[in-house]
Amino acid sequence: MQSYTQFENSIREIKYMQGKSNQTMLKRHRKYMFYLLALFVLGWGFTTYKAIFLGLIIGTIVSYYNHWLLYRKVDKFAETVVTGGKMYSLGTISRMAAAALAVLIASRFSDSINIYSTVLGLMTSYIVIFIDILINPTKQNV
Repeated sequence: MQSYTQFENSIREIKYMQGKSNQTMLKRHRKYMFYLLALFVLGWGFTTYKAIFLGLIIGTIVSYYNHWLLYRKVDKFAETVVTGGKMYSLGTISRMAAAALAVLIASRFSDSINIYSTVLGLMTSYIVIFIDILINPTKQNV
């Protein structure tokens, strides 16, 4: 039977390894999102579909912010679980508010920003996560 300190050290090691894995995953997602943003900026600059690409840019920026915020909250949640503390929320309200703000801005400036492409841009992080799972399958993902 393991002693309490051995158990505590095992938990710390698991958290360290999971944290490294999550950091690597977030770096990959950030790289993919920035590539998409670069494509959207090029589309905005060189095509006549400026409202569509501006909506995609705004939605993708908010989507990345929400993804980063969720990563930070999950990391804090894991640390709280290891230390035995309590955590009440993963920031759902703040992520919903950010998405609502993006849609509000798009609806306010509907002549310059396409609201449908803004909503599509808000889903970009989920599309990136799905593609990342297909490209980089691990034992955890399967």
